[in-house]
Amino acid sequence: MKASVNKDECISCGLCTETCPEVFQIGADGKSEVFVEEIPAELESAVLSARDDCPVSAITVE
Repeated sequence: MKASVNKDECISCGLCTETCPEVFQIGADGKSEVFVEEIPAELESAVLSARDDCPVSAITVE
């Protein structure tokens, strides 16, 4: 599983970083970013929650 953040859509609310700080962080541009290449199995449900809870649907999971 891989995740990505559409920086054009991200509003920097930080909800994803609170939900799954092992995968998401706030980058130098103030927007959320994914800092792991492949999502570990034990974090998949947290990443899916972050995607589902994103208020602007900026997170994509494949």
